[in-house]
Amino acid sequence: MPRRDDLSRIVILGSGPIRIGQAAEFDFSGSQACRALRSDGYEVILINSNPATIQNDPEMADKIYIEPLLPEVVKRILEIEKPDALLAGMGGQTALNIASALAHDGSLDELGVELIGCDLVSIDEAEDRDLFKKVCEEIDLPVCKAIACDSIQEVISAAETLGGFPLLIRPAFTLGGLGGGTAHNMGELVEIASQGILHSAIGQVLIEVSILGWQEHEYEVMRDGADNAIIVCTMENIDPMGVHTGESVVVAPQQTLSDRDHQGLRDAALRLIRRLNIKGGCNVQFAVNQDTGEYRVIEVNPRVSRSSALASKATGYPIARMAAMIAVGYTLDELPNPITGEGTTAAFEPTLDYCVVKIPRWPFDKFRTADRTIGTSMKSTGEVMAIGRCFEEAFLKAWASLEYGLPHPRPLTMADAYGGESMDERASETLPEALLEDWIRIPTDRRMGALFEAFRRGYSIDDVRDLSGGITRWFLHRFERMAALETEIRAAGELGMVPSEIPVFEMRRWKGYGFTDLHIADALAGFPSGGFKSIPEGFGEYSVMSRRHELSIHPRFRMVDSCAAEFAALTPYYYATYEGGSASIGIDYTPGVDDSTKKRIVVIGSGPIRIGQGIEFDYGCVHAVGAIQDLGHEAIIINNNPETVSTDFDTSDRLYFDPLTLEHSSEVLLREKAHGILLQFGGQTAINLALPLSNHLPHLRDLGLNLVIEGTSPDAVDEASDRERFEKFANRVGLRMPNGSTASTPDEVRESVQEIGYPVLIRPSYVLGGRGMEILSNNRQLEAYMQEAFLSPDRPLLVDEYLGNAIELDVDAVCDGEQVLVGAVMEHLEEAGIHSGDSTCFIPPQNVSRKIISQVEEWTEKIGIELGIKGCFNIQYAIRGEILYVLEVNPRGSRTFPFVAKATGVPLARIAACLSLGVRLQDLTIPKPQNEAVCVKAPVFPFIKLRGLDPAPGPEMKSTGEVMGSHARPAAAYLKARLATELPVPTEGGVYITVKNADKHDAIPLAQELEEMGFSIYATRGTAHVLRDSGGVEVRTCYRIAEELTPDALDLMRQGKIHLIINTPRNSGGAVLDGNMMRRLAVELNIPFVTTMAGARMEVQAIAEAKIGIPEPRLLNIATLI
Repeated sequence: MPRRDDLSRIVILGSGPIRIGQAAEFDFSGSQACRALRSDGYEVILINSNPATIQNDPEMADKIYIEPLLPEVVKRILEIEKPDALLAGMGGQTALNIASALAHDGSLDELGVELIGCDLVSIDEAEDRDLFKKVCEEIDLPVCKAIACDSIQEVISAAETLGGFPLLIRPAFTLGGLGGGTAHNMGELVEIASQGILHSAIGQVLIEVSILGWQEHEYEVMRDGADNAIIVCTMENIDPMGVHTGESVVVAPQQTLSDRDHQGLRDAALRLIRRLNIKGGCNVQFAVNQDTGEYRVIEVNPRVSRSSALASKATGYPIARMAAMIAVGYTLDELPNPITGEGTTAAFEPTLDYCVVKIPRWPFDKFRTADRTIGTSMKSTGEVMAIGRCFEEAFLKAWASLEYGLPHPRPLTMADAYGGESMDERASETLPEALLEDWIRIPTDRRMGALFEAFRRGYSIDDVRDLSGGITRWFLHRFERMAALETEIRAAGELGMVPSEIPVFEMRRWKGYGFTDLHIADALAGFPSGGFKSIPEGFGEYSVMSRRHELSIHPRFRMVDSCAAEFAALTPYYYATYEGGSASIGIDYTPGVDDSTKKRIVVIGSGPIRIGQGIEFDYGCVHAVGAIQDLGHEAIIINNNPETVSTDFDTSDRLYFDPLTLEHSSEVLLREKAHGILLQFGGQTAINLALPLSNHLPHLRDLGLNLVIEGTSPDAVDEASDRERFEKFANRVGLRMPNGSTASTPDEVRESVQEIGYPVLIRPSYVLGGRGMEILSNNRQLEAYMQEAFLSPDRPLLVDEYLGNAIELDVDAVCDGEQVLVGAVMEHLEEAGIHSGDSTCFIPPQNVSRKIISQVEEWTEKIGIELGIKGCFNIQYAIRGEILYVLEVNPRGSRTFPFVAKATGVPLARIAACLSLGVRLQDLTIPKPQNEAVCVKAPVFPFIKLRGLDPAPGPEMKSTGEVMGSHARPAAAYLKARLATELPVPTEGGVYITVKNADKHDAIPLAQELEEMGFSIYATRGTAHVLRDSGGVEVRTCYRIAEELTPDALDLMRQGKIHLIINTPRNSGGAVLDGNMMRRLAVELNIPFVTTMAGARMEVQAIAEAKIGIPEPRLLNIATLI
């Protein structure tokens, strides 16, 4: 089928903010689609609400709109741009739901816009649970016995018809299993189904007979308009059914099915995609009973999905690019496979001669109170992927990539079950058997470590299989082998083996199974209870690495070529492997490395997406690669996140898919004979490598590597990040900081608090996303914090005076060592004390005097030049009563860099990368920033997915992503950002106001304005009294929740009378409980709430704007560096 020449302008819908269930995989697939269509001559118009992605940069699309992803907004842009077609399959469930709404209401027909890449009937048949069941039955594919329901009454009668629990609840048209779950009784069924009906786009859930314990298998399929269809990748989950595939450890290709069973599932997947008439990429999920060989079709994603990104990176096959080309008429046999060039076409099924393991990255290290159980609704924020020659190697590399807890599996102790002041004592106490068995039985983030531990303790394969609810024996044998090898290393240590004497055979074997140098050192030392950091000097990671290098044992680097080396491949995409212990001796240099005249610069990526370190850092890495290539050098990336654009095979000159640790990075640097390494774009992950790498340079030099750490020096990084050093620096150059001190023992913390006086802000040093950061008002709160805190001399706590009622500013800037360019000054809507990543911020500032702005610019210049920054940096300031304080300096790219670029039109990340490579500011042509619009960044929170969290923002970061709005009027810009978060902005109904005493009089003008706009005002007695007596507002008084009388806030919310909540939290009495319960229910019922007066004022202005109508879309204009 030839290319569609009747189309010339195509709109691509993005997926909006990063959230649980819809992460960066759509940034990757959308970017691939944009590049493919643009290079084929189409004009690409992109609509997305997320400023953090590379997708909406001028390098990707011809026209860019950062606007709320709502059907009415998209329709208005279609009216303005008059495109020929709309491609919705690259923006996840969000884009699919919008396209579906616009097609069903006749908007696309009315505007003459064709929906390409996915057929509306196909979407409905795949996403509507009832229709999908009928389709499967029609072509004789087995599905679970199930009943589709639209109401709770129908759910209850369905449960009676199906007879017996457990039952599975699957909502239609939702994302990441939102609103789904497994119910073991009627109470759970009603609770989960209520959420499912609420979150389903069509208010429908499927109640299904549960097949807990069966194995889950996925087939990633591609099909074109000429009915060519291929299986791109097969994947299987280690966790049995009952755990969402996004939450499970996934292995590719399948390891445990017989060929006969595989062929049966392959035929079923192809039959299904043909019957649904899906053109492009899609994902088919099956459940298999390994005892009988029976299978059931679970579901089909009729679009590029999270699994597609994993399949794409696992095989090297560019699924999104091919799906985009199929959408414009090409067939698979017409398209060359970009991996093998002319060797094969895209109709060639990939073959894998390696094993891939994906492990999810959960946020429970930040959210200790959240329910850690994992099930059919997603909770992970991101994932890592690793490649090895065997499962063990790939699994241990993936574990080392997580940056979550420990860098390798260690024997479990009571310290793993708790944190806190007494952690050291608990670390020598073995985890009780009952708790270990619970961790195996109940799926949580701890399950994989518990499987390892069970085999350390001698459990049998069958014991563990029964406890785990049916994990396949093949995988359990692999865990048993890893535990046996670890025990062997430990026994060698007990017999006196030290790192400098490890024999060559043992070293090769241990490395062949994926054991890191640190894991080997830790096991030889007998896993000291003080942690791997307490291993004596001369016996640690460096000693094992030195011995390994002395024996000339280095990894081989193999290519991900999609054809198991059957054809010559062009792909520059590699992974490291020790070949099961049989790798040849010496460094595996890049072919032709000595003949190349170009400098080779390595960029360290940012690893898995997590709260505090999201897609913004990948944006910086991609720009760093672009800058390196613009300057005529070779750009090499090391990263391990399958969802990102930086790990696309054609982003850099060479890509290494490996853990971002000192050991793995060093081996890539040696192989490449790298001239330089860039660390400032990979977030805290890369910055944490600066000092260890700097200390390691003499050793690497002995091996022939002359490496320069490009940009800001490791010493300057340490001076900015280390509290005591930065305080001395601030005093030296005349900067004002809040009073504060550093403490590394519990008694020092208590003394510091006594000295500074409450309230204090307490946090660990060298952190990301404000982890472990809290504002404490009294001794009781301090003691509660100390129960959870983990203190050590190398990881002290910082205690600061808390600046109440201060305005916080964020500044992103770049410096070449002599000159500073301030990218933007951002004003936070919320007062200081709420984490900058969680606050709504404005460019330009709205409430800051010109005098203070000048002082901010002056201090920023002073900090950049005096610290010796080369590249990018971010500074947080606070203003209290026209007095400026510097709070902290981050000597790296920050999460606001992309927002600044989109807001000002100045490509700050690209400029920063040039400066870090030695270019001077005066040699660049810097575009003028735009000043016709105000831009607002608003956070998006994961509370609906993570039960047990108080949704009130605080000093510890909780948001997963962000959205942006821009308009000439600040309130209109804020309204756009608010709409983009997908929380409704009410224009009528009831507003519930309950504020602390200090805010009661400030609430009067807001209540008056809301009343004038026609809202009913509800308030608790104290607030109602002030609003009525001092403000003349007609208020309906209701009870506090703690009074247990009716109506209270929860009653009114459930009755649908409340459409907005204004609640400024207090720290005492029943108000704490009231506020927490109310905010939690607001999340469940999708009712917007604000917890600061500044937020409330902005919300009221946004409501006034919304009553006029949705503001006009604004075309973005970002300059490129010439």
